[in-house]
Amino acid sequence: MKKIIDSMAIFLRPPPSLRGKISYAYVAVALLTLAVSIFAYWELRLLEDKLQLRERVAELFDTSLEIRRFERNFFLHGENTDYRENATYRAKMLDLLAQNQKDFTALAAERQVETLRGSLKEYQQLIDEYLAAGWPGDNRPTEQRKQLEPRIRAVGQDIVASCVTVVAAERKLVRSSLSSFRVLLFFSVVGVALFMVAFGQALSRRVVQPLRQIEESVNAIASGKRTALTMPGEDREIVSIVNACNQMLKELEVRQKHLLRSEKLSSMGTMVSGVAHELNNPLSNIWSSCQLLLEDKALATTEAQHELLRQIDEQSVRARNIVRSMLDFTSEREFHKEKLPLEPLVRQAMKFLKGEIPAETAINLGIPADLIVEADRHRLMQVLLNLIKNAVEAVGTEGKVVIIASRYDPDSASADDPGLAECRSKPAIDIRIRDNGPGIPAEILPRIFDPFFTTKDVGKGMGLGLFIAYKIVEDHGGCIAVNSDVGGGTTFVVRLPSSRSAQ
Repeated sequence: MKKIIDSMAIFLRPPPSLRGKISYAYVAVALLTLAVSIFAYWELRLLEDKLQLRERVAELFDTSLEIRRFERNFFLHGENTDYRENATYRAKMLDLLAQNQKDFTALAAERQVETLRGSLKEYQQLIDEYLAAGWPGDNRPTEQRKQLEPRIRAVGQDIVASCVTVVAAERKLVRSSLSSFRVLLFFSVVGVALFMVAFGQALSRRVVQPLRQIEESVNAIASGKRTALTMPGEDREIVSIVNACNQMLKELEVRQKHLLRSEKLSSMGTMVSGVAHELNNPLSNIWSSCQLLLEDKALATTEAQHELLRQIDEQSVRARNIVRSMLDFTSEREFHKEKLPLEPLVRQAMKFLKGEIPAETAINLGIPADLIVEADRHRLMQVLLNLIKNAVEAVGTEGKVVIIASRYDPDSASADDPGLAECRSKPAIDIRIRDNGPGIPAEILPRIFDPFFTTKDVGKGMGLGLFIAYKIVEDHGGCIAVNSDVGGGTTFVVRLPSSRSAQ
């Protein structure tokens, strides 16, 4: 029994969606309306039966009146025709009582119907006795006829009175049925209306209240609040809207970070360009003057002076290279994109760094030969050089660097790196450079792409390598991200549009 009740409860439970609940409401109202309609139809059929019964009761009453009318005419005129008509209507009343025994018994008690039938039988016997005493028209009244006539009239009155009782009972039944029908119909209509109002209110609370909460949360987001929306309901549509809004918040946060970074890059580029141009002239003068001093033996007579001049020359060249790097970064040179096989490009970058890679450092390549990117050769080479060089420096003399690449398919992609969110909607090629070095602390990980930010010792880096790599990858329409665990190594991921998606 409990299983049956549980099954019915599951069946009657509204579906977990607004569309399902609305459909459920329509079906419930339709079934309720159908039930009321069937009930009204059934009541009307019963009322129709009662009206037909009324016609038969009226016919019974009219028959009793006809019996009395022809009885009176028979006593007054003594015509045979009146007697036959009286007999005909008496037979008709008996036939009506026989055919409608059940209905007449339901209106008046069975005893009343039997009394009426007995009165008719007595009436027939009295008429027969009256005729046996002589015909009324022979003007020879007898004592027996004088005694029978009042009795016949009294029984006739009883017959009419019994019919009047049946008529009164029938009218009372019809009035009661009409009154019951009006009351039941009224309460049925009121019940349907109340059900529709109650269900409408419940549905309104289910829809309007969650939407109002979502509206308040969205207004809070518009005013600068970035908290995720809570789930105000369990309906599929509400859950879908809340999930979409929360996803929008995540995307908004990522894009805001990228926008801030772009603005920072733009401002830094303007500043660096101005500083580089301002430093270029005095550095050139210092370097030229140093070269003149080195060439003129009479001006630098001691070995100590020559050593100082060589240091000035070396540092001037280093400063000039830094200025050139900054100018290269800020200059808006046109991209010369071409389709480049990725594997030869990575091997060429490793050849350039061959003198800086310790012999004990293992470098493993896993790049399919058919991977082709569309990029500016020299700029992409600069990205690879910076990332591979950083990985080699991170692992030391006995570490391991793994360089792999693969195709990225957005249709079959799983969990993605947060920094690659903007580049997950199109086919691309992922280049991963992983080392087993000490890793990057979590507190400085968000800053590694900032200009002039470095963790190296003074004089060993100026903090522009990753910054320039980020800018170059961004100019190619790609993304770059980093994952790192302290003590577990670091992985840089460069996602570039593939040749297929670029076309």
